[in-house]
Parts: sequence; structure tokens; C-alpha cells
Amino acid sequence: MSNLRLFAACVAIWGTTWLAITFQLGHVSAEASVAWRFLLASALLFAYCAARGLLLRQTAREHAWLALQGALLFGVSYVAVYYAETFLVSGVVAVGYSASPLLGMLGMRAFFATPMTRTLALGSVLGLAGISLVYWPEVAQLHGDRRTVIGAAWTAVAVLVSTLGSLVAHRNQRAGIPLWQSMAWGMLYGALASLAMAVVGGTGLAFDSSWQYLASLAYLAVLGSIVAFAAYLTLLHRVGAGRSGYIGVMVPIVALVVSSVFEGFRWHALTFAGIAVSVAGNVLVLRGKQAA
Repeated sequence: MSNLRLFAACVAIWGTTWLAITFQLGHVSAEASVAWRFLLASALLFAYCAARGLLLRQTAREHAWLALQGALLFGVSYVAVYYAETFLVSGVVAVGYSASPLLGMLGMRAFFATPMTRTLALGSVLGLAGISLVYWPEVAQLHGDRRTVIGAAWTAVAVLVSTLGSLVAHRNQRAGIPLWQSMAWGMLYGALASLAMAVVGGTGLAFDSSWQYLASLAYLAVLGSIVAFAAYLTLLHRVGAGRSGYIGVMVPIVALVVSSVFEGFRWHALTFAGIAVSVAGNVLVLRGKQAA
């Protein structure tokens, strides 16, 4: 596939997974839905690794780090996303989640002493300011109910936990754990963490056999968790982190458009302003990375 098609595939898939999550909500708890999603994805990844003859054995110490990566990145953070989408439309949650790379840079600075220039710092501030502008019309229209605040809180939890998971994943990569194997083990551990949360929290391990649930489960596990990631890795290898990072700029915009069509999200002047400011911040960040 050409670079343009790979880019389009990533944006189209990841821009619509936020809506697909809404079809997982209802009879099945968030914890169980996340568990079924990543159990399926990990099974497919283990089969892929076995077919390619990729070594899956890791030391007990590395399994502990992989378990932490999976619990944070594919367990707790996604459960928080599913809860957030029970209170907010999917597009708004997607915009909030776009703060993860920006916070990730701060984490890289704190834990791995990665240099941060003034350009990167300014880009981070603009990105977070833009996200706040997109959220503001929703918060301003509360009229006494707390659903938006609760949804925003769950989104914040998801972003923070996902950022910590990404930092652990970076540590695992530096330790020499191959990417596909770390994804397979990480998703398995994330699914097990979600199952444990369901059991401890008493939310149950129900399953929905309706075609909507099964279709969204397959879409999220196969396309959202594997295919888009494979396309992104290919693009990353071809054009580098700077240019491929623009996927993260486009995904929240696509998610908002999809949300406006299927969930009735209404665009405000602050929505456009917030997207513009956030995109400007991301562009500064990505250009700063390329310059570095």
C-alpha cells in the first residue's frame, strides 16, 4: 500500500473506533467488554507470532513489566474510556484522549530525561488549551446534572493511565522486548486485568450475542487493535515518527465528525477554535520532534 493509503487507513479506523465502542455499552459491563476485545486481539497476535516463528518466551522479570504495561495500557485505561463514553459522546472523549502524546512527552522528560525544547513545551500547552476549548461548551451546558463532569473525569483517568502505560511500553522497548510479542503479551495481560476488575467490582462477565455487539467487537479487536496498528508501524518505518505522528492530529477531528453524524454532537464556535489551537499545538510538537 502507498503511504497515503496507509495514513488514510489509520485515520479512518482509529477515527471510528470511538463510535464503535458505543455499541459495546449496555448489557455487558465495560470491564467485560474490554476483556473480550483484548482476549480476541491477543489470541490473533499470538497466532501471528507463531506463524512467523517469533520467539514468545520472556523472563519472569520481563513478564512482570509486560503485565504492568498491559494492565495500564490495555486494561484500566480502556475501561475508563468505556465508562467515559457512557456520559459523553465519543468524539469529545477522542479529543480529550488526544492529550496522551502531550502528557507522554512530560513523562519522558521526567522518567527518561528526554530533552524538551521551548517549542515542544509551547506545543503541549496549546494542545491542552485546545482540548479545554472543545470541552467547554459541554461543561457550560450542564444545567445542574453532573454527567459531563463525570465523563470528563473518566477521560482524564484514561489519559493519565494510558500515558503511564506508554512509558512502561517505552521501557520494555528499550529493554529489547520485540514489539509484536510485547503487544501479544500486553493485550493478554490487559484482558486478564479487566477480567479481574469485573470479578472484584462485581460487574459480572456477561456477553452479548447480538450482531451489533459482535460486529463492534470484531471491528475493535481486528481493525482497531491490530490492522490499524500494523499500518501505523509500516508508515512509521517508511516516513519516520514526525510525519506519521500527524495521524494523531487527524483522528480526533474525524471522531468529532462521525459523532456529529451518528450521535448528534453539535459544533460550536469554541469547537472549531479548540480544534485549530490543538492542531497548532500538535504541529509544533511534531515539528519539534523532527528537528530534534
